[in-house]
Formats: sequence, structure tokens, C-alpha cells
Amino acid sequence: MTKHDKLLIIDFGSQVTQLIARRLRELNVYCEIHPYNKIDDALLAALAPKAIIFSGGPASVYWKDAPMPPKGVFDLGVPILGICYGQQVMMHLLGGHVEGGQGTAEFGRAYVTKSAADCPLLGGWFEDGAEQVWMSHGDHVSKIAPGFEVYGTSPNAPFAITADLSRQFYAVQFHPEVHHTPKGAKLYENFVKMAGFTGDWTMDAYKDQAIAAIRSQVGEKKVICALSGGVDSSVTALLIHEAIGDQLTCVFVDHGLLRLGEADQVVSMFREHYSLNLIHADESALFLGRLEGVSDPETKRKIIGGLFIDVFQKYAHTIDGAEFLAQGTLYPDVIESVSFSGGPSVTIKSHHNVGGLPEKMGLKLVEPLRELFKDEVRALGRELGLPASFIGRHPFPGPGLAIRCPGEITAEKLEILRKADAVYIDQIRKHGLYDEIWQAFAAILPMKTVGVMGDGRSYDYALALRAVTSVDGMTADYYPFTHAFLGETSTRIINEVKGVNRVFYDCTSKPPGTIELE
Repeated sequence: MTKHDKLLIIDFGSQVTQLIARRLRELNVYCEIHPYNKIDDALLAALAPKAIIFSGGPASVYWKDAPMPPKGVFDLGVPILGICYGQQVMMHLLGGHVEGGQGTAEFGRAYVTKSAADCPLLGGWFEDGAEQVWMSHGDHVSKIAPGFEVYGTSPNAPFAITADLSRQFYAVQFHPEVHHTPKGAKLYENFVKMAGFTGDWTMDAYKDQAIAAIRSQVGEKKVICALSGGVDSSVTALLIHEAIGDQLTCVFVDHGLLRLGEADQVVSMFREHYSLNLIHADESALFLGRLEGVSDPETKRKIIGGLFIDVFQKYAHTIDGAEFLAQGTLYPDVIESVSFSGGPSVTIKSHHNVGGLPEKMGLKLVEPLRELFKDEVRALGRELGLPASFIGRHPFPGPGLAIRCPGEITAEKLEILRKADAVYIDQIRKHGLYDEIWQAFAAILPMKTVGVMGDGRSYDYALALRAVTSVDGMTADYYPFTHAFLGETSTRIINEVKGVNRVFYDCTSKPPGTIELE
């Protein structure tokens, strides 16, 4: 979106570089992440960044072929902020010195104290004394570059915060983007204000520009979209529909592995409420037939993925004149496809381009969300009028209930699972906990247990309940329900769902576990 002021994040391989971009987007600042070795004069000229941030990274600046920014970046005349390895790069290239060795490392929480001088980067800091930050470095700056002054120190980082105010170069040894640096967001806010950003990156403005871009790209041609009912594909469909109306046709592949009543809800909302051209491809018998007798989780995924492509193609070919395929590709997918060691910079992972459908069908891609993070997609959904209850729904995997049914999948087990999951989610909503939880679901275990129901013996399935808290799904912790909640929920499930006589709660974090069971 060329109308916005841009901030360039030069990535040196940090695991949390995406968090830098998310913090800036939260400040309504448009930013892009580019690997250090993919940046050339043409890219710099095209972006014309108003400011630059150097990310952290795992390397040492004194290594042979250590990652370095492009030549001349310090001569652009724009503010630069170096973070962790980014600070060390600045010192190394501008005349300072970086050392490694025992006693210099600092990992985890640390406390930075203010030096005598004031720095505009640190407005709002040190009002109550030392500030908590998150350190993750083995090397340290042993000598700052000429022109820089020290504005903050920690026990193992005597130059924790440095700056050359005349050139607007700033450098910190810690990571302000992580939540363990409580005032990190304030530091970014100060930096972008000093750089002159006005906060013009909003989803209201993005919606209008994206609609104009879709119309320009598609013209009078037709677009098809695989609609799963998830937030990404739903926002994609509504945005394109608002741009080109009946030129869009959505295909909703019902594989028989959805939650209770979900297919009816999706069809009703998009066909009746939003008046989209929607094909409801009920192929549940096909999917469940092919999954019969299959227990291996990876085989299940491959069967479901392959059938989805076949079914989508079958229905898509009934739409005459379709030249574009719409996808809900997000910015993290684009970032993760970029390779430091070479390779195409915009190759999207296979599960995000619907298993290679563009290549098989000869279609051109429409990807209106490829500049957005997940939270921005939800904000855009609100701008498009999607109900808050829909936008805030917990993530649901593409293979659906298949990966919440370890072992063989049967119609009986799926029916039990749907009903039990509905009771569980109803309990969570009833207790006002839904929005505190990243993801919650029930899973039916591949075992039966002996129970006592009334005066008789039962031999029914065991169920596992899972609920986790997370920021982005990369790591997760189990939600600490009270014993009273778990007892009440277990009683409801066993009383209301025939075929279950035992309920477990999964209190495994990620890692070592995963969020889903398969």
C-alpha cells in the first residue's frame, strides 16, 4: 500500500522479529520485514523507508560472513533503531567494539537503570526507578561507537541503551518487542513519533484501498474462493464480494468433520445474510468413506487434503470463466516463506495455497490479506460487519474433528464428539471464560472404559478436554480451570452425551505437547 509512510525492519534471523512488526502495526504504523541479504538499492528506493529497525539474531558480528545490513544504510538520513544483535551491528560498523566470552551473556529478565542523561527514546521510562527488560545475548558491546552516549545500563550490559541523538541512531541490547519488557511498546511509540509517523495505517483505510486494488486486478473477470468458515477465508470472501459482487463464487467444502451445526451456520450466514454466491459441496460421505479404517494421523491429513483439492476442483470447474483464485494468505505466511540462504521471496507454504491449486488449475491469485497479521484480519472483519462472536471464535483446524478423534474415525464417534464439544464450549461461555482462552475443544480417545450408570455397568468412550492460553499458537499453556468447573462440565457431558462415561482434562503445555492431539 504505497500511500502509507513505511518503516523497514531488517531481519537478521531473530525468532521474534514478527513481534516487532506486530508492535508497530498496533501503533498504526505500516512496516515490512525484509531479510538483510534480500535488500538492494531498488528495494530501498521502492520502499523509501521513513525509519529502519535492525532486528536481533543468533550470529556474532565478528564471525566471517556475519549478517550485515546493506552498505550505505546509515547514509539514508533516517532514524535507525538497533535491537540486540542489531545494536551490536551498529556498534561494529560505526567504530565501536563487540566481544564474547564467559561472563558477558545475559538471558531472561534483567533490570536497566537510567544513566544521567535524558533520551527522547525513553519518554515514560524510569519514572519509578529501574525498568524490567528481556535480555537474550551471548556477546556484548565493550566499546560504543563515536558519537554515541549511554542512557541505560544493566549488570551484564554496561551499554544497554545507547544513542547518537544528532544522527537519530538508537540501540538497545534487550528485546522491547516481547511482553517480558513491560514498557517496550512505549519505547517503540517514542521511536515512531520521533521519526514522524502519523499512525495512518488503519483497517478502515486498508479496506478502501484493498477494494480498489481488487477491482483493478480482477476487472470484469470471475473469482473463486475456498470458504472454510474460518476468519481468514471469511474476511477474504467478504472483502472481495464488496469489491466485485457477483463476480465472486465461494465453494464451501463440507467434509463431514465440522462441529455441531457448523455447516448450517456457515451456509446461512454467507448465502442468506451476505448474499454471496455460495456452493455448498456436501461431500461428507466421500471423506468419511475414504477415512474408514485409517488410524495414522498423517495419513488422515493427506487423505483429507487430497480429497479437498479434488472436490474443490470438481465444483470450481462448473464456474465458467473463472480466472482468479482467492486465498486468505497472511503476512506471517509471506515472511516465513523468505529464505536467508536464497530462493524465491514470495513462495507461500503449500497448506496456505490450498495444496497447490493455482498451479493445477492455471489460476491467478488474489490475496487481499497478505499484508496483514491475524489481529489485523479480525479488525478488518469488524470493518466489514462480521459479528463479534464470529470474529472472536477459537481457531479450528483444516482437517476438523479428524485430528480430535485419535484412531479410527467412525460416524458414531464423530456424533459423540460433536455433542460433547458443544456442551464443553457452552460451559466455557456460560462461565464467561471463552475470551480468556486461545483454543478449547473436546477429543474422543481411542479407548473405552468401565463405568457405572445407575444400577448397571457401562462400557463407553473416554473423552479428553483441552483448553490453552497463547499469544500466537507457537507456545501455549493449559488453562487453569477450577476443580468445580471441571466437575460440573464432566457431569454435564456424561449426563447429556450418550456414549461417554469418563472425562479427562489435558494439562500439558506446548512444548512439550502440541495444542491438537494429532
